[in-house]
Amino acid sequence: MTQSRSPLRCSVGITAYNEEGNIGPLLDALIDQHLHDVVISEIIVVASGCTDNTVSIVRSCLARDPRLQLIEQPERRGKTSAINLFLQAATEQILVLESGDTLPHESAVENLVRVFRDETVGMTGAHKIPVNTPDHLVGLFTHLRLRMEHELCLDIPRLGEMIAFRRVLEQIPPDVAMDEAFVEAIVIKHGLRVVYSPDAIVYNTGPDTIGDFVRQRRRNHAGHLYLSRKYGHQVASIQNGRVARIALREAWGAIQLVYSLVLLAVLEGWSRLLGWYDFMVKRDRHVVWDMAMTQKQNVQELRELDGGDAELRPMALSQRSGSSQQAAR
Repeated sequence: MTQSRSPLRCSVGITAYNEEGNIGPLLDALIDQHLHDVVISEIIVVASGCTDNTVSIVRSCLARDPRLQLIEQPERRGKTSAINLFLQAATEQILVLESGDTLPHESAVENLVRVFRDETVGMTGAHKIPVNTPDHLVGLFTHLRLRMEHELCLDIPRLGEMIAFRRVLEQIPPDVAMDEAFVEAIVIKHGLRVVYSPDAIVYNTGPDTIGDFVRQRRRNHAGHLYLSRKYGHQVASIQNGRVARIALREAWGAIQLVYSLVLLAVLEGWSRLLGWYDFMVKRDRHVVWDMAMTQKQNVQELRELDGGDAELRPMALSQRSGSSQQAAR
């Protein structure tokens, strides 16, 4: 008889400053996480100098779940200070840290924490997906940046917004602004691995104005430079060569898209010209269609293939084409 493994227990910490619009749904999402191999022992909200209804919303949720705890910080002293309060209060050895302006997928904590079955893993991070609609320039910038960051994380993890780590430190120095990067440095110093969990999804909103975009990127880069100079740790995104290679891949994709759109416009224009010729000169209304035979496929089968491995589709189409030719003979 196979002995069942004990679940991985974790403490979840939320740092919040004036998050009245998101803190309720965030707590709901954490309380209702789909868990199998993981147990959330406690959910600790550190509210720092909030001047809106964040604290009252959290208090109203406390009766819903005994795991919820609230730590009020009268003055806003920065995210690092709030994280240190969480580190002091948390009881588990695996710690999950999430920003108050995000929303986890229903399986985010499970997918984030279960990798700690591997004892060589010391830290992992979630896959950030923006909810901004890319219908304006800054929204498009956010989508492009996070898509590039995802590609970078698949090569070398650059973690943030929602992370999980083993208790390898008791506090973060107050002069450190980039908390995730500092934890990453300590984890590596302990000989543990930093990995990326792309199936652990966390949703967030990016900046909606150019000013906010620059403000966010400016403070992040300054914090990373300070961490590099004082503590000797470079995050993946500060390694310009790697970022440039990913940017070139994205640029090549954009070039291919523009080429495809131009070719599509040419084909559409040529087809309309031929249609005009058929109607105006040949007086052919195409009552009996000249069929596009490649459209004659099994739609249900194609739909199922689309939900599976897309790489198998050309093979399947080729096999069906060969079968049809044999039947025709």
